[in-house]
Amino acid sequence: MSEPYDSRFTLPSIDDAPSTEAGVILMGLDAERLLAGVGLARLADEPALVALAVDQARHDALDLGTEALVEAGILRWRAVRPLIEAGPEMTSAGSLRREWDHATARVTATVTGLGPASVSCLAACWLRREDVDQFAEQRRAPEQGSAQDVLSRVFAD
Repeated sequence: MSEPYDSRFTLPSIDDAPSTEAGVILMGLDAERLLAGVGLARLADEPALVALAVDQARHDALDLGTEALVEAGILRWRAVRPLIEAGPEMTSAGSLRREWDHATARVTATVTGLGPASVSCLAACWLRREDVDQFAEQRRAPEQGSAQDVLSRVFAD
């Protein structure tokens, strides 16, 4: 008789995409790092935002520290979370890798114009939404005119 095992920790299939393994790693990050990733991914996905951010950083009008990235990530998460939540219901897959596949499909089906970095970070936030929501609730919005507020304007849709 074989021992029961936890399928969440099985080795990856050789057919799994490398992005799936990156997703498994992302799911292990804490909420602050996930939200900082959402903030940075938003910038990295959009070449025009990269150019604008570089110009603002050059003129000392932009702080790209962790706090600013977390604030930008919170703003982005709050904007897209309702869209992701309204997405198609998917059954629980029973393994981290299948859950990752479902989450990325849900994110891409509900939020348009995302690059691969944003899809990955938002999918990880979706899978960890209880922790992410709790962390975001504890943070207040950036003050008007602060470096973080400048960053939020760079990331504005």
